Amino acid sequence: MIGKLKQNLLVACLVISSVTVFYLGRHAMECHHRFEERSHPGGILSLSAVGGSMRTTLRTGQNLSTPFVYSKDMPLIFIGGVPRSGTTLMRAMLDAHPDVRCGEETRVIPRILAMKQMWSRSGREKMRLDEAGVTDEVLDAAMQAFLLEIIVKHGEPANFLCNKDPFALKSLSYLAKIFPRAKFVLMIRDGRASVHSMISRKVTIAGFDLGSYRDCLTKWNRAIETMYNQCLAASDKCLPVHYEQLVLHPEKWMRTLLKFLDVPWNGAVLHHEELIGKAGGVSLSKVERSTDQVIKPVNVEALSKWVGKIPPDVVRDMAVIAPMLSRLGYDPHANPPNYGQPDPRVLDNTRRVYKGEFQLPDFLKEQSQMQKSPEKPNPS
Repeated sequence: MIGKLKQNLLVACLVISSVTVFYLGRHAMECHHRFEERSHPGGILSLSAVGGSMRTTLRTGQNLSTPFVYSKDMPLIFIGGVPRSGTTLMRAMLDAHPDVRCGEETRVIPRILAMKQMWSRSGREKMRLDEAGVTDEVLDAAMQAFLLEIIVKHGEPANFLCNKDPFALKSLSYLAKIFPRAKFVLMIRDGRASVHSMISRKVTIAGFDLGSYRDCLTKWNRAIETMYNQCLAASDKCLPVHYEQLVLHPEKWMRTLLKFLDVPWNGAVLHHEELIGKAGGVSLSKVERSTDQVIKPVNVEALSKWVGKIPPDVVRDMAVIAPMLSRLGYDPHANPPNYGQPDPRVLDNTRRVYKGEFQLPDFLKEQSQMQKSPEKPNPS
């Protein structure tokens, strides 16, 4: 009896959540529009349905003659991967491009996507939602509006808007469905390096036991397999980028990436560290764990820090614990590995990093205090 009551309560909560997401997405832009009209008489914000999709114009600075228009059909960019795989470096390099804006992690997007996945996986829950009129079409429209509102409004307008929430790419197939012109960048890194980084820097991730290399490598394997399989299934929309190769050969890989994204080449992407904190440049968060690393130019300092740090029994069983290493082109038995030789510019950057030329700017110094306390878990 008690079990049935709990089940009914859970179903009720899920239905309420579904309806809430729908109305948030459906009415968020309309409410914002009405508020702006009251605050700015004769303002330019408008909301209309065009070809079955929502379009909104947004004031861009003081130039009222060039409103910013966005819809689900715009060319969005999603960057993802297992945390500590170079996603922040990638978004910082893209943020340096004058036509691209990524910004900090929203943390909201992977959570709402995980909730949507949960509803879809339960046959009984889907039946109840359909019966209540909360169909896939209703949820998809609500998710489109909600996610787009977050991506657009949490930063400045740009020709290409980009989102970097690592685990959002666990829902790559769904995102490709609701945003038909979106493209995806899957950051891939040697799982041993990713896991050592999250453990040594105490980056808590839901479901990962930071006291166990074995557990974290197992969870890394599961997460990257999920994202990689979806990336391969959408190969015309998803580009896998190995962190090691991006670091060793940044110009080659940024040219490849920008061509894939249909973004014109701009050499600023090779000098993101020069644009940190500048207008139209790279905005960094005081509380993200990668901030103190991406203030530096592209360098090889972090490539092999994991060597000699993993327990011997885990090293011995590596091929079994993390079979995705081999599938992704890494040798599970190589300690240290041979990732390749860096470009001369990268070598020079690395020398400058070792000399201590790059320090945390004053406006980001609060981060050092934040890092003394554990970070709240990232959603899985």
